[in-house]
Amino acid sequence: MARLLLGVSGGIAAYKALELARLATVQGHAVRVICTETALRFVGRASFAAITGAPVLVDEFEPDPARGAFPDQRPPDHAPLSHLELVANADAYVIAPASANTLAKLATGLADSLVTTAALAARCPLLVAPAMNNHMWEHPATQANVEILRARGVDVLEPGTGALGSRGEWGAGRLPEPPDLLAAVEATLAGEADLAGVRVLITAGGTREPIDAVRFVGNRSSGRMGFAVAEEAARRGAAVTCLAANVGLPRHAGIEYVEVETASELADAARSRFAACDVLVMAAAVGDFRPTSAAADKIKKDGAANGMELALERTEDILAGLSARRRPDQVLVGFAAEFGAGNAVAYGRDKLARKGLDAVVVNDISRSDIGFDADANEVTILTARGERHVARTAKAQVARQVLDAVVELRREEKDGAGRAPAGRAARA
Repeated sequence: MARLLLGVSGGIAAYKALELARLATVQGHAVRVICTETALRFVGRASFAAITGAPVLVDEFEPDPARGAFPDQRPPDHAPLSHLELVANADAYVIAPASANTLAKLATGLADSLVTTAALAARCPLLVAPAMNNHMWEHPATQANVEILRARGVDVLEPGTGALGSRGEWGAGRLPEPPDLLAAVEATLAGEADLAGVRVLITAGGTREPIDAVRFVGNRSSGRMGFAVAEEAARRGAAVTCLAANVGLPRHAGIEYVEVETASELADAARSRFAACDVLVMAAAVGDFRPTSAAADKIKKDGAANGMELALERTEDILAGLSARRRPDQVLVGFAAEFGAGNAVAYGRDKLARKGLDAVVVNDISRSDIGFDADANEVTILTARGERHVARTAKAQVARQVLDAVVELRREEKDGAGRAPAGRAARA
């Protein structure tokens, strides 16, 4: 399950890009398509849009109805720059077919179309599948451009040999068949599967504690951050279980979701699955208090004409309880939602040591543009070895940074370096 950005340049082989998009969606990948103007002489926007369920873009300046989001994402509240947002959300960018002209532009850094501009902005793996006449493919200029791109780390796929677009022509220059193209993309993604086989347990959303049959005490967490971590872990090969507390976001194939509502239900679900996991990421906002009792039906306001007093009691500290029973080889990550940035890092450090964790992700929920119910976040990831600040960015990007930290912690454990004292000392 990945997000694939497909760039299509002009050439008769563009029809194969339709089948590539179809196969990718059948396999559960979310696909966005961008085309050059010339590509539209061979294939139409409507065909790609029907296959992917997302708008197709051609010009850098045309508005994107999806605002850079893939079909499995909620569009952001603002309208970002398409060539930046699309590749920021993508797990891989594949240009198929890539004409000789497009290869030349990529090699020289030209950015005169959405396809080439996105390539310059891409930080995800970039795959290029050339398709052209054999004479054009074998020309020294084209071969030099291919070598330049490969030297920069671009995965330039070898074209096939066979019948070409022009009648009677035969030679090297055929676009690989769509199943082979998709296999190449998935192989590239598998190469980044640094959590392959790792069992990851993630909590997401916000708990709700009933007052009566219709009212509850809760919080504003949407679950977007936890779901982003779950999707990123699955993309990196992990076996993911997500305990979703009142989350109204799309579910994705390949992730096991367990629906919970209250802190008690979340605690029970986490305890029953904790021993089997290798990594726990506690991103859910768990309520600290709950009503001491809840009415079985709806409390009528007529019976509370003078108001209503609500007695609250503490909920259990789920993360501290799990940490107390952890195995030495498990990695535990907590989240600290602080209101205001003043002493947020200090509070996070205290939580890291007090609960015996390996990492704490601190974020400021006082800002409306990050944190609860927002598409972006800005966090500081604390470990015993130091801290990593992640400037405001999409939650998918924050999720990648969080899991990068998890991979580093697991590597330290495997290498015998040991995690620094905060986690180990607290649980010793």
